[in-house]
Amino acid sequence: MRRAALFFLSAAVAFAAAGERRKAAPVADKPQVTVDAAPLAPAARGGLVLSYADVVEPAQKAVVSVYSTKIIKERIALHPLFRQFFGDIPEQERRSEQQGMGSGVIVTADGYILTNNHVIEGADKVKVTLTDDRDFIATVVGTDPKTDVAVLKIDGQALPTVTLADSDKLRVGDIVFAVGNPLGVGQTVTMGIVSAKGRSKLGLLENVSGYEDFIQTDAAINMGNSGGALVDARGRLVGINSAIISPSRGNIGIGLAIPVNLARFVMDSLAATGTVARGHLGVTSETLTPDVGEQLGLARTMRGVVITDIDPESAAERAGLRRTDVIVAINGHAVSTWEELRLLTSQIAPDATAALKVMRDGQPLVVEVTLGRVEEKPNELLPGVDVTPLSPDLRRRLGIRDPRINGLVVSSVADDSPYREGLAPNTVILQINRVPVPDVKTAREKLMRGERNLFMILDGRGPRHIVVAVPR
Repeated sequence: MRRAALFFLSAAVAFAAAGERRKAAPVADKPQVTVDAAPLAPAARGGLVLSYADVVEPAQKAVVSVYSTKIIKERIALHPLFRQFFGDIPEQERRSEQQGMGSGVIVTADGYILTNNHVIEGADKVKVTLTDDRDFIATVVGTDPKTDVAVLKIDGQALPTVTLADSDKLRVGDIVFAVGNPLGVGQTVTMGIVSAKGRSKLGLLENVSGYEDFIQTDAAINMGNSGGALVDARGRLVGINSAIISPSRGNIGIGLAIPVNLARFVMDSLAATGTVARGHLGVTSETLTPDVGEQLGLARTMRGVVITDIDPESAAERAGLRRTDVIVAINGHAVSTWEELRLLTSQIAPDATAALKVMRDGQPLVVEVTLGRVEEKPNELLPGVDVTPLSPDLRRRLGIRDPRINGLVVSSVADDSPYREGLAPNTVILQINRVPVPDVKTAREKLMRGERNLFMILDGRGPRHIVVAVPR
């Protein structure tokens, strides 16, 4: 793949099962954050900065440690000889706890906290500790695996907060500070610059068809920094630390943070509805190349996205978009790749109108599009059953050493799911109807709707077959 591996930054073990979380009821109003959208300006010439203490101290108070606890339930299989002598004894259950740790940022005085989804994923209990050693049990307002953003809420008033900046105005070379609790040693501040913007195609969120648009920084960040703050030289929040690229699982100067504009969009949607409502254009597209642009009558230097297909009855079809139209901007934001188009569209609310700047037959025009809604549950295989591919981390956690074993791990099962007994969390689905299922797409294709399906699974009782009725 690439010489350096990608690692999420929480010191937590990635919980595969999504236990009983305390969820906050959606609220009608958006969290009342403080925003300063002005870009950073260069310092006056000749000025010598001897300390950034006054800048980072307020941000430090708003950064919290996040501790997550997951209750693991394991069935203890009894040997057949034991049953022979003592009769039909019910299976025993063993309970254990898994602990995880990360960071978070308080963004409203009444207790809204931004962190990473992978910090609290599957947790039964989430505790937040402030810098003054106050502890709070947090409710999970909502999570968004597609951006790796999670929103927590603690009950408090006049809590320390951080002001949000406009991350679109960040520039490569801007000074930034990473604040968090790396490796559980205690709150730490490190300094660097913005090394790059718009990092995508890294594969961090590919299992959930996620949206990658990372800020890259050389500010030292390590395991446990997940969910912590990336702040600028004015102490304003510009990003949520999320991952690193490293061959050693330690900092080598390539850290990644979620832009605060994207995190805020997700937070507002989760707080209002409990879900993330994303706009949908309904086109298949590809990044414009110089050769294709020339054939379409455009300059070879033209950048944009060329439409190759349009979904029937989609927002794009209703707006009159056509194949070979080249989209060069949406709502004033330049678009140069299909990933950028997808990302920008996803941050516009459904039913909102977007202005697309389009090149058609070599001529510019503006097309007004009323966006549809993205309807998807990327990890749901069966009603209430979410799965994820068997990753190296999951192999280690589940003790699966045989490289021949591949499949999908049941990551969560809803309380009201009819499959809760047969497909418990941590069960590995090896085959569906005698076909190996290494990914969700393959598994969905092999399901026979409206029929009984043969699953081969691996759980505490070893590999075995079960019959699963699949609805139409």
